[in-house]
Amino acid sequence: MSNMKHIFVIILAFLSTHIGLGQNDPPIVMHLKVLTDIDPRTNRYIELGFEKAEELNVDYVIIELDTYGGALNDADEIRTRILNFKKPIYAFINKDAASAGALISIACDSIYMSAGSSIGAATVVTGQGEVAPDKYQSYMRSIMRSTAEARGRNPEIAEAMVDEDINLDSIAGPGKVLTFSVSEAITYGFCEAQVTSITEIMNRSGISNYQIEVFELDTIEQLIALFLNPFVSGLLILIIIGGIYFELQTPGIGFPIAASFVAALLYFTPYYLNGLAENWEVLLFIAGVLLLVLEIFVIPGFGLAGILGLIFIISALTLVMVDNDGLDFDLIEAPTIFKAFATTIAGIMGSLVVLVTLGIKMTATKFFDRVALKEVQSSSSGFTATSNSQLMIGKIGITASVLRPSGKILIDGDVYDAYTRSAFIEKGIAIVVISTEGTSLKVAPVTP
Repeated sequence: MSNMKHIFVIILAFLSTHIGLGQNDPPIVMHLKVLTDIDPRTNRYIELGFEKAEELNVDYVIIELDTYGGALNDADEIRTRILNFKKPIYAFINKDAASAGALISIACDSIYMSAGSSIGAATVVTGQGEVAPDKYQSYMRSIMRSTAEARGRNPEIAEAMVDEDINLDSIAGPGKVLTFSVSEAITYGFCEAQVTSITEIMNRSGISNYQIEVFELDTIEQLIALFLNPFVSGLLILIIIGGIYFELQTPGIGFPIAASFVAALLYFTPYYLNGLAENWEVLLFIAGVLLLVLEIFVIPGFGLAGILGLIFIISALTLVMVDNDGLDFDLIEAPTIFKAFATTIAGIMGSLVVLVTLGIKMTATKFFDRVALKEVQSSSSGFTATSNSQLMIGKIGITASVLRPSGKILIDGDVYDAYTRSAFIEKGIAIVVISTEGTSLKVAPVTP
């Protein structure tokens, strides 16, 4: 029996040594990179990265940072995800972690910095580099302080990275926003060590055998990130507006409205997936388009419906780029709203430029030569024109078609070309001729 036990132990030792029986798999390290400004694209990248980390059941997450900051609302959402994540998260500042980057770093369990790196300068500024209003500073001070407390770091130091009026004696005097170098961050507990690589970070954590997973967006997510780019959003707005305009000008063609529909999908979908576009904002855009169509085809003139339609469309296109909570914009920085509005207006103005340019270029094409009359039909060449007599002035008739402002009228059983300079006139309305110009009659509705 003892011989059998001895043989069994030898077999187990052999299996353990040669095929790893009883050995744990190496820990998995997820490597995320934040190397640009913090914006909706960064926010979505981190969200998807954390989802992948949970799917793989990783043991550690390392966020490599080189950023001067960005949108406060996106940084706050990233901070919240980091604080709620169950596994250790290390920040690797590989040059700069300013403003929103500092907030994200402080939210991590441990901070490591490369030589020459810095962390701090978290004052909220506008797009012009000016200090934002105090309500933004107050919120930033609050979340910097609470985040530092959650990670066992000095909350007053974190707050001093936002507020230049905080005096921390030898650490930071009044009038200067706090920024730490590597050595200063180590001294005051905002950095564990200076490192050169992720390998060094893991070695300092006592882990030498590990599997690293560098998170990259797949093709679809890269496209979504591309469409979240403000420049691309502006181009899509150009196609949306241009398509609607062309379709309204030449109903029935189909291609312009199809292009506009596809552009609208590409515009709204990425923002919707990123949690920026809310249902009511998409419905606001649809309502704006319907009001515009109603104004052009149903309601004479261009009045309240058309104006509301334009306001709804511009508002919807702007709001989907902003992370507002319903009509609550308290935590949205003014530069963010301005940038979204400017992108929308730039897209609309761009569409107008394109429409005018295409119109001019169209007149130089062979197709235009076939469908348009470009030669002057002068009387010397044998052409004549029938002029309406002055006797037509004062004649009463009815509209044979809608005048928008031109159309057909019927007088004494004869059909004439006519136009109006007042509001559009519906079909079947009594009119009176008020003047004649060339081959067309100028008319007005008959007043009771």
